[in-house]
This record gives sequence, structure tokens and C-alpha cells, in this order.
Amino acid sequence: MSPPEELAQLTGYVADGGVAASSAGPVPEDPARGVRSASLWVRSDGAQLAELVAKVDAGELRVHVAARRPVAELAAVHEDAGAGRLSGKTVLLVP
Repeated sequence: MSPPEELAQLTGYVADGGVAASSAGPVPEDPARGVRSASLWVRSDGAQLAELVAKVDAGELRVHVAARRPVAELAAVHEDAGAGRLSGKTVLLVP
């Protein structure tokens, strides 16, 4: 879980009327701007994962991958993410 002061910073990044969704802890809301928050919880569920895999295999569910980069570029991927330069999911390729 992230420290509350770090999560509080996220509220400023949310567009007016938007929702901050976090699995790291509660993000403060900003009623004056219409910013709400939602907590997400992850649980291990092999059957659910198998169902998702079946949907991907059947073409019923698609995941947009914006980039595939070698794991050697991990530091650069984090830098790009921090600078807002990633336009979607990035897959790291392990040799």
C-alpha cells in the first residue's frame, strides 16, 4: 500500500469529473472538481484467468499493446511512463 501523502497527489492528475481508481489504497476525492475515487481489489482466481485466456484465444477480448520492448530497456520504460510518453500497454520481452 502506498503512503497516503503519495496517493493524495494523484487527485490533482484526474480530470474534472473523473474517477481515480487505485489498488494501492484510497485516493482522496475532490468534490469541488467532481473528482471521485474507487478502490480496486485484486484476487487470485485461476478459473477466472482461464476464462479470460479463452476469450482472448477466441478473439472475444482484445488487449491493445502499444509497444514491445526488450527487458534491457526496463529503466527507459519506467522513465517514459513517468514522463507520460507511453500511449498504451508496453510488453517487456525476455530473451
